[in-house]
Amino acid sequence: MANLLGLSKRTGATDLEQELNIRIWWTLCMVDVWSSKSVRLPRQMSHFSDLPLPIDEYTFLQCRRGSQDNIEVSSDRSSSLIAQMILLNRILMEINDAITETVTSGTVTLVLDKTVQDLSQKLDDWYNALPEYMHNTQQNLERYASQGLGRIFVAVYLGYYHYGQLLFYQFLNDDQHSTGGNRYANKCKAHASNLCLIVYAAQETPGCEVRYNMVGHILVIASTVQIHTLLFGTDESEIAVARSRVVRNFQILTDMQRWWAWLDMCFVRLHIFHDMCRRSMATSFRMDEWMMKFLSEFSKPIEEKTEDSAQAALDWARNIEAHPQGPVEEQTGVSVCPCPPPRYTVLPP
Repeated sequence: MANLLGLSKRTGATDLEQELNIRIWWTLCMVDVWSSKSVRLPRQMSHFSDLPLPIDEYTFLQCRRGSQDNIEVSSDRSSSLIAQMILLNRILMEINDAITETVTSGTVTLVLDKTVQDLSQKLDDWYNALPEYMHNTQQNLERYASQGLGRIFVAVYLGYYHYGQLLFYQFLNDDQHSTGGNRYANKCKAHASNLCLIVYAAQETPGCEVRYNMVGHILVIASTVQIHTLLFGTDESEIAVARSRVVRNFQILTDMQRWWAWLDMCFVRLHIFHDMCRRSMATSFRMDEWMMKFLSEFSKPIEEKTEDSAQAALDWARNIEAHPQGPVEEQTGVSVCPCPPPRYTVLPP
């Protein structure tokens, strides 16, 4: 409908109407990037480079319908939280394309490394270009909350950290057999950890709570990164932190289930992932067709990953025996599948 109306080029009768047209268009563009990937359909919305980004939220909220006053705004839109979400969404579009290319075309390693390096730099450049008052700090979170903008501020960083964990997720598979640790795998873990932390901070800061359904999906992805640490980590303090995050994330998902029946699907996905880790640790984090669906196709039910059962059993036994600190469940105290564990279970049976 927005395309048919030519909303991106449509001149509003007032400055407020014009700004609303801009915001509606860019909002649809952002939703299109998420939803098209989720159902594996081509994107429908065009990201016009000559279309202005939204003005800052404080100025926008001062506008009143029927007012004849012109909106006085700066040409610099960097102070707009929505504008920052749009800039990040453009990077997500490239990340989605890169993951698809990697899975479907078997991208050459050198090409993959260059692509990831470029996208990693774009994420870094985005953050470094932010004014200091938009950095992710508790002080800034509370300031935005006092202005009624706390939830939007949190949403910006949920996107930033989620896009980072998506970009670097494929390197967790390499990290399993790395002695010194993989730089990109560590970046994935850092983004996933920071995602968890800002959700926790939002819970504890009035006016910042995030309860929309997509939080469930990105928390499931972040939880699987914590599971990676439980399975393959050797630092006891890191294992303890990862375990506590998995438990807390599960509690958050359970609380949110009161509002979103759709979250049942998130629980199913998390259970399936746990069970997959049980059956084959060696391939649990491999970036393949199944993993791409797990990471991005959140609107569809996920099927169990099919593996050769005999080989999977050998992989599981070999990884357990080869682990420097013995069986994973003894090391972490956490079962990686929905079945009775030696100490306690993260997920209910």
